[in-house]
Amino acid sequence: MFDKTVMREISVVARAMRVEPAALAAVAHIESGLRTHAVVNGRREPLIRFEGHYFDRRLSGERQERARQQGLAWPNAGAVANPASQASRWAMLRRAEAIDRKAARESVSWGIGQVMGAHWAWLGYADVDALVSEARDGVSGQLRLMARYIERAGLVGALHARDWAGFARGYNGPAFARNKYDARLARAYQRYAARMDDDAGHYALRAGDRGERVLELQAALSRHGHALAEDGIFGPATQQALRHFQVAQGLAADGIAGPATLDALRTGKPRPLLLAWLLRLFTNRRE
Repeated sequence: MFDKTVMREISVVARAMRVEPAALAAVAHIESGLRTHAVVNGRREPLIRFEGHYFDRRLSGERQERARQQGLAWPNAGAVANPASQASRWAMLRRAEAIDRKAARESVSWGIGQVMGAHWAWLGYADVDALVSEARDGVSGQLRLMARYIERAGLVGALHARDWAGFARGYNGPAFARNKYDARLARAYQRYAARMDDDAGHYALRAGDRGERVLELQAALSRHGHALAEDGIFGPATQQALRHFQVAQGLAADGIAGPATLDALRTGKPRPLLLAWLLRLFTNRRE
């Protein structure tokens, strides 16, 4: 699992996306293999993978011929092998940049999320250099780049719902089942969800939990107009009240008090009791 420093960065980005940090951590875990950077020429750099078929299709004439002769470009995917070490991959990128800087950077997948540089315009960056600068801006920059891709690809809903097959299809392509990408995401999520904490070092609360933090959760729900016994036991009544609160706040109604939900309970304006009662009545009718 990622260390606490990386997990804090993941929590910040996940909360800005309004997704559960454990879900975003699972994606980063699978994509990065738990490596967040490599030291290249004394500088911490994001992990990269050079795609020779991308480079080939962006070149023509003498440049394309030169790239092919140097083993940097070829029409078929996988024909240009990536060196094992990141230092060698960065050296490979520099050789490609000497032929065509823009095309070379567009032909690389960048950082924790392995986002292709070719997507820079689609993702709303001014140019490919802006995307690369984001990726090189530490772990937080890599996560912001990954988050932007997830949002632009319309995959936030799949993360909310923990629809791993749907997310895998959108993020990893239609052949995701071959490498069991969805199953690997699900396993990673379970590991992070069991241990994930928010910025205050608190674990997410779930049905069956007991103790002081459940009491605090119940008190917060009561302040938001969800009347229930404050007994320190996360039972069905607490879970139902939590789901009603999540619906009202536009959060995933999963009945789990994760960082986004806890933050909304802390910062959201308490609802008048009558309004909360009407909301519960309306929600119950819909269900």
